[in-house]
Amino acid sequence: MNGRFAPSPTGALHLGNLRTALLAWLFARSAGGRFVVRMEDLDAAVARPEHEAGQLADLAALGLDWDGPVVRQSARLDRYAAAVARLDAAGLVYPCSCTRREIQAAASAPNGPQPDGAYPGTCRRLSAAERADRERHGRRPALRLRADGRTRTIMDRRLGPCSAVVDDVVLVRNDGTYAYNLAVVVDDDEQGVAEVVRGDDLLTSSPRQAYLAELLGLRPVAYAHVPLVLAPDGTRLAKRHGAVTLADRLAMGDTVDAVRARLLASVGLPGDLGAALAAFDPAALPRTPWVLAAADVGAG
Repeated sequence: MNGRFAPSPTGALHLGNLRTALLAWLFARSAGGRFVVRMEDLDAAVARPEHEAGQLADLAALGLDWDGPVVRQSARLDRYAAAVARLDAAGLVYPCSCTRREIQAAASAPNGPQPDGAYPGTCRRLSAAERADRERHGRRPALRLRADGRTRTIMDRRLGPCSAVVDDVVLVRNDGTYAYNLAVVVDDDEQGVAEVVRGDDLLTSSPRQAYLAELLGLRPVAYAHVPLVLAPDGTRLAKRHGAVTLADRLAMGDTVDAVRARLLASVGLPGDLGAALAAFDPAALPRTPWVLAAADVGAG
């Protein structure tokens, strides 16, 4: 099945990102599918061309290839606008001027806490006069999906069924930026992505995205969420943890081959990419995170 890797060009890829990229490539290529790369660069405040160039160079250095040109979300704003317009025409979009603090307060209220941090629907219940009053006070609204707290279940190839509440997710932020959940659904459909392989920290986003695809009449995708790479302290890997990028490892004397072999060994595969592809079995992948030792990041 066709797959993809879609990083945000906001910095160098760390070992966890690189391992996920390797796995996404293996899933697609082992099934005889296409593999595409997309840059999720909608946030112009942090996305940088130099970061994109570095990420692509790291993927190529590991031996990963991709089909067709790299797609950039910043060049696809018309597609996202059309998707929002379709949802709006169906009565499924409403403005929301809630602040982050108000959402957090409502979500933790004793008379109605929301599961998984779901938006409580405050602005969905406002009258036109109440919305106008908020806007008069300078609150520029975001646009949200009118999902009405539905629950959706997706089937993950590795983890089985995953159910989550589809809250009224943001479609367009109050600064006019199209939201991640909307963009990835539109992009995956247009790029012919049949299976989304990504870190299992994004598992609960999948029912939301599957529901959005359904509303937009887009082809459903399959999912395979893979375990993360964690820092020695058990937290999500980040630059602060030490030598966690390919450039870091090369500066410490590693070779690209050694880094790739270490990443592949962490999922039980041989270090040569061709041999790993021949041996790849999604069912045999580990189900628990790979926790790096202090020595792995040059710490201690």
